[in-house]
Amino acid sequence: MVAGKLWLVVMRSNRSLPDDLILREFQLSTDYTQVVTLWQNAGPGIHVRRSDSNEEITKKLHRDPDLCLVAELGGLIIGTVIYHLAVDVSSRNKGIGTALMAELESRMKQKGCIRTYLLVTRDNLDAIRFYESQKWEQMDLLIYGKDLG
Repeated sequence: MVAGKLWLVVMRSNRSLPDDLILREFQLSTDYTQVVTLWQNAGPGIHVRRSDSNEEITKKLHRDPDLCLVAELGGLIIGTVIYHLAVDVSSRNKGIGTALMAELESRMKQKGCIRTYLLVTRDNLDAIRFYESQKWEQMDLLIYGKDLG
């Protein structure tokens, strides 16, 4: 992940990111348990569901392994962006969520994406404030869902 490492050097000059912070691609066999625990302890707004199962994440990794990222500090995963952006409560407001999202957006641009969307539950006020601070726009849409299997 050379691009990511170079990007972190630039970010560190502008932010107070921890020196030993590593942004890297998610590895199912070693990271899954830590990531699910992070999601479960992230607070309101992140709801672990069927799409977060090992099987479903495996499917996502087959499609876009480079778009599943973790932030690691001292050997522990403190942030992730795989379906959910989550940062450990004790590591918030230190630029980690911003770093993860910026890296994800950069990778999406490299793939040719020109616009992206995200879903935020109404009870996740921290996430709403975060995304608004990152220039995401609230859209007047209705969201529908349907289980297909």
